[in-house]
Amino acid sequence: MSLLDDPFDYSETKDRKILIRRGGRLVVTVAGGRAQDLAARLARSDEDARQQLLARVTGNYRRGNEKGGRG
Repeated sequence: MSLLDDPFDYSETKDRKILIRRGGRLVVTVAGGRAQDLAARLARSDEDARQQLLARVTGNYRRGNEKGGRG
């Protein structure tokens, strides 16, 4: 499934944490300095770049070394 078919969504809380969701489920919460850096990068990115940033932060980023499914 691609990022276009199942995009990430995010929101910022009052205490400046970033909640990242995919498919309506909370995937990860980013807090502190890492959240501030991510918020700044998200603010100056277009939608494609935002999706890539969110995927990298959550660890759901294809690195090209995944093994193919067997079956």
